[in-house]
Amino acid sequence: MLTVENLEKRFVSHFLNRKEIVGFPSVSFRVDRGKALGLSGPSGTGKSSVLKCIYRTYLASSGTITYESTACGRVDLTALPENEILKLRRTEMGYVTQFLSVLPRVPALDVVAEPLLAAGVPRTEARENARGLLQRLRIDPRLHDAFPCTFSGGEKQRVNLARAVIRPSRLLLLDEPTASLDPEAMQIVLDLLAERKTQGTTMIAIFHDRSIMDRLMDDIYAMPEKETAS
Repeated sequence: MLTVENLEKRFVSHFLNRKEIVGFPSVSFRVDRGKALGLSGPSGTGKSSVLKCIYRTYLASSGTITYESTACGRVDLTALPENEILKLRRTEMGYVTQFLSVLPRVPALDVVAEPLLAAGVPRTEARENARGLLQRLRIDPRLHDAFPCTFSGGEKQRVNLARAVIRPSRLLLLDEPTASLDPEAMQIVLDLLAERKTQGTTMIAIFHDRSIMDRLMDDIYAMPEKETAS
């Protein structure tokens, strides 16, 4: 479903006289539909940057990302026009980061319901689905109409996850989705992700805890070590 070949990301630092900095050296892997791949390696090896290149919030410096999409057929995500990337994000790709970035005065319920509303689901139904998901993720019902900017780190992370999974995705990218969670909340999240995987969602994930990777992932890709760029 997704094949990454010789993908690299390099940055130019304007604070270091335009010195080129390696985000990550060449990586290559593939993920079959309905499978889960974990990216492993020490902090700073570029795991998050790989996910951002797949989601196209970063432009890759070289290499290809071949994705078998429903909306556009077989495409190279590194070369796809921006409007097509936005279409894929709206219809079949999900991305969970460690941090929630939303408009400051939008209630949590509407933050989570927004992907369903964008897909044409009636507002009442979308909000009801969002409410059920927030309750499952142990977000106090009294907070559903509150603004997430006032939430704790763990609450924000669960709202972020709910928003990403409320609409079924063909491809789900996960960047430390359990980093701020207590053990009970973490188990709820892992159960939810396991359900999505059973339903056919393909996943590429980063988890700090290797035991979680071993439980949820079908395969693990070790990030290569960086070489200092000139």
